[in-house]
Amino acid sequence: MDIKAYIESGILELYVAGALSEKENEEVYALMLKHPEILTEVQNIETSIIKLTAATAPQGSKNIFNSIKESLDFNDNDNKVIPLNKGKTNWFNYAGWAASIVLAAGLFWATSENNELKSKIKIAETNEQLLEVQIENANNSLTKAKELISVLRDRNIISVPLDGQQVYPEAYAKVYWDKNSNNIYLDVQGLPTPPEGKVYQVWSLTLNPLTPTSLGILDDFNTDENKIFVIENANASQAFGITLEPAGGSESPTLEQLYTLGVVDTAS
Repeated sequence: MDIKAYIESGILELYVAGALSEKENEEVYALMLKHPEILTEVQNIETSIIKLTAATAPQGSKNIFNSIKESLDFNDNDNKVIPLNKGKTNWFNYAGWAASIVLAAGLFWATSENNELKSKIKIAETNEQLLEVQIENANNSLTKAKELISVLRDRNIISVPLDGQQVYPEAYAKVYWDKNSNNIYLDVQGLPTPPEGKVYQVWSLTLNPLTPTSLGILDDFNTDENKIFVIENANASQAFGITLEPAGGSESPTLEQLYTLGVVDTAS
């Protein structure tokens, strides 16, 4: 058997490309086991295809074509028609290279598909993480709701309605005061959205003499959907008020911007 002629026939390229029949594949495989030169040539072809694909994949199909032309020793000055005086063309070689081209294109397509699949998996993982965060937030909201219901049902809770004042008569709020925990649960659903650069500030008041003590500002008013805030209050409060103050709050309440006020029922 002429090993060199067999290698140059192009059948090994077709074998690597998977373009042969099952019987032909078996024949090539048997020859590979018998002749180390054929095995080496198959390995070289596979290595060339992999290198060709790796070199051309990032640049796209145009560079694939250029790399293949270089591998075939073509250039832009070559004639488009093969002259008759060049002798008989070895079409098996060209068939082999054609099969190699198909394989290279297939590997490029597979690489693109793989990247797209990875992108879809990444998006799915991100969506899953977002869903987990939403579930966690929902669970936290449910926990807070149950806690609030428990507070409202406690017979020892002092309820203090806060009515709207002259600056905004339609305003209203409500304080649920738990003296055992020194906390108030402030429901401010009845307050309008504060203007930009302004915040609501909550005050604990003693009435004789009138002494205000700040319980803090409602920085999260716009983003809190429930509009219910838990605020620590260890004061001997006789009343509660809410004023509109500049961002950051004030040391003393701006009475002209008093939105709600409510007196604690001494019988409670």
